[in-house]
Amino acid sequence: MDWLDALQHLRTAGLPGVLVTVTEVRGHAPREAGAKMVVGAGAAWDSVGGGNLEATVVERARVLLATGATSPETMVFPLHEHATVEHGRQCCGGVVSVLLELQRARPAVAVFGVGHVGHELARVLSRLPLPLHLVDSRAGQLDPARLADVTDGTAQVHVHAVPAPETVLAALPARAHVLIMSHDHAEDLILCDAALRRDDLGTVGLIGSSAKWSRFRVRLREEGHDDAALDRVACPIGLPGIPGKAPAVIAVSVAADLLRTLTDSGDLPTA
Repeated sequence: MDWLDALQHLRTAGLPGVLVTVTEVRGHAPREAGAKMVVGAGAAWDSVGGGNLEATVVERARVLLATGATSPETMVFPLHEHATVEHGRQCCGGVVSVLLELQRARPAVAVFGVGHVGHELARVLSRLPLPLHLVDSRAGQLDPARLADVTDGTAQVHVHAVPAPETVLAALPARAHVLIMSHDHAEDLILCDAALRRDDLGTVGLIGSSAKWSRFRVRLREEGHDDAALDRVACPIGLPGIPGKAPAVIAVSVAADLLRTLTDSGDLPTA
């Protein structure tokens, strides 16, 4: 795949990468200004010129990935026989500047249950550049016409109409934030159980009252989950102190709380 497809692949998988761009060429060089490649932890796509230049760039990009560097970095490569190299000489005669930009992995958000509240929440979240999974066992809730005001947003929207939503939860990328708000308490319970069987998720939120969660805690403890695991589930969800049960009010409260979490973890998408 080319560099653009590679970026999309990494975003979908919830993995970080480094975008490498040739920013300036003086004299002769193997690639022109504007050439790009993407470097991941275990693979690289496209090319900025091969040879020592590219091998050195890949090495440095993986250092940036390992350290989580936040600032772009420029590297300059003289391409002549006197240049210091580690991976073979390139004697094109020019000088190449490349820019390395870390592309952070954006954690996915998964909304289980796209009823009144779920739909309002999806509308808000769809305006952010993040992977957004919408899951419902009722296919009608995910009709394209109904979701037109969601899919026209910035988010990468993935729609899952499945009879067993817990299968989608099991396949979510690591660090995904899970919001459980289905039409059926039995389905909510199954989803909570599935979420607690993963230790690599972000936050897990359950819509409902504290009384509902008290009943769920008893059932989930019977399934083998201890108190430390159960404390990973937030219920009720949303910012405390915001009154109102209208779907839009709940959705805005939940979205605001999630944005606070993303900000605290440095994952708030800005572009």
